[in-house]
Amino acid sequence: MTPHIPDATGAEADDLAAVVALRDLADRLEDAAVERAMKAGWSWTQVAEALGVTRQAVHKKHLRRLEAAGVELRRRNA
Repeated sequence: MTPHIPDATGAEADDLAAVVALRDLADRLEDAAVERAMKAGWSWTQVAEALGVTRQAVHKKHLRRLEAAGVELRRRNA
């Protein structure tokens, strides 16, 4: 017997496409908010606490993009 393979269209496909779009929007909003906070002088720890993640997670996710954008970043031992 051949297993049933659901059609990849319809309401379910629309629902999943909406999830993908919302994740993309959330990522872009986070990028913009982190960049604004860092430009305003926030520390990695402050940003992490505001997002509910670790400092290391924020640093790993955003460091390269912020440096490429020319954002002046606070250093721990500065």
